[in-house]
Amino acid sequence: MRMEQPECLCTDMDGTLLETDTLWESLLVLLGTHPWKIFLIPIWLLRGKAAFKQEIAKHASLNVSTLPFREDVVEFLRAEKRKGRKLILATAADSTIASAVAQRLGIFDTVLASDGKINLSHANKKRAIQAFLGGKEFDYAADSKVDLPIWACARTAILVGPTAGLLDLARRTLPVGAVFARRKINWSALWSALRPKHWVKNLLVFVPLVMAHQVSDLSLLARAALAFASFSLCASGVYVLNDLLDLESDRLHHIKKARAFASGAVPLWAGIALAPVLTAASLLVATQLPRLFLVEIAIYSAASVLYSTYAKRIPIVDVLLLTGLYLMRILAGGAATHVPVSPWLLAFSMFLLLSLAFTKRYTELAKQTVEDDRPSSSSKRNYLPMDADLIRQFGVASGYISVFVLALYVNGREVTALYRQPQWIWFACPLLLFWISRVWFLANRGQLNEDPVVFAVHDSVSYVLGVIIVVILFVAS
Repeated sequence: MRMEQPECLCTDMDGTLLETDTLWESLLVLLGTHPWKIFLIPIWLLRGKAAFKQEIAKHASLNVSTLPFREDVVEFLRAEKRKGRKLILATAADSTIASAVAQRLGIFDTVLASDGKINLSHANKKRAIQAFLGGKEFDYAADSKVDLPIWACARTAILVGPTAGLLDLARRTLPVGAVFARRKINWSALWSALRPKHWVKNLLVFVPLVMAHQVSDLSLLARAALAFASFSLCASGVYVLNDLLDLESDRLHHIKKARAFASGAVPLWAGIALAPVLTAASLLVATQLPRLFLVEIAIYSAASVLYSTYAKRIPIVDVLLLTGLYLMRILAGGAATHVPVSPWLLAFSMFLLLSLAFTKRYTELAKQTVEDDRPSSSSKRNYLPMDADLIRQFGVASGYISVFVLALYVNGREVTALYRQPQWIWFACPLLLFWISRVWFLANRGQLNEDPVVFAVHDSVSYVLGVIIVVILFVAS
């Protein structure tokens, strides 16, 4: 004879109903919006875990509508609701967040959650469920080994994404009902989160060596390669951090929502652990190079974090800091190889890279303007559509000034120390003018990738112009 299902079905939230953990989500929101409040965390923890969760929920505005739900679990719960069962959301998350999630779905009859005084996890959750139901039977859906005591007093254990070991243990000791498959970490998505295609920007560390005509020195070339590796590790760590801080805006973006952490393909804990590991590895590589390089990579890392957490929301400051991060690669390349960086090279690079930084912002703003009618579009940038023309003027002017600096260099005295026939370098000027004009022309037409440096790597015209300029410099030397 088939037994009837209990009237009530209780379900956990983090890792069960959601692909993510709302406490980690809230902490990341707090870090991204009010980073200085991170220093209050030890004080909040002294008041207990329930009070800690309440303070985090109070100071971090978590947008639950963007959270990645487990659609298979949601559909299962909706089906049970249609059968007339009462659904109870029982979670250790703060009641503010739990209530918002329940309201979002509109299927729960009751919410049991932490209230600032009692942390509703483990034994506390078990007692709360039993007290609320008054001894009635219930089914319980959850995902973790810590839920075993609650499953033990439930009529049926519903397992969501269990490990093989937990599933085996549950089937030997519990009455197991539905089992929802565990979502495996998408390692290819994690690799994409490191942005390996953006490592091309770190080739700037080789610029001082190339411009000083010392690229044939294998020992210096090896140092520059170590500098490249250090910057690539550091940059990847920053990209991971940036993705963690931009979860909400990425999930609202029609393309970026597929990113590793925003989509839930990779758990947040993996990114939170990976970012400092990559930074530490970067600094470890840097210890093999001169001390000045170690100092500069540390400054670059701190400036990158500042950019990700705060500066990128300040118009103009974000572009200037982004340009500074590019220039630091050149300066660090000089520090790694003990090759002095020419003031002319710095001036030329500053204006050219500033132009590219403005190009990046202009392209983002143009796309944001096109997507304004989409409810899914979002941006943390504080630029307005009316700023587009001004940004374009800044960018084009900066690009042309860089060519002017190159022309002054060709006409100066310093050029004779490196080139026997510097007059040939004049031919590089119109080529650069053409390339800069073309980049802005494509940006104005909306045909440019958000990052012009990555665009150049995949652009055949840029390769042809680059080869011609290299030939010109070879003839001039």
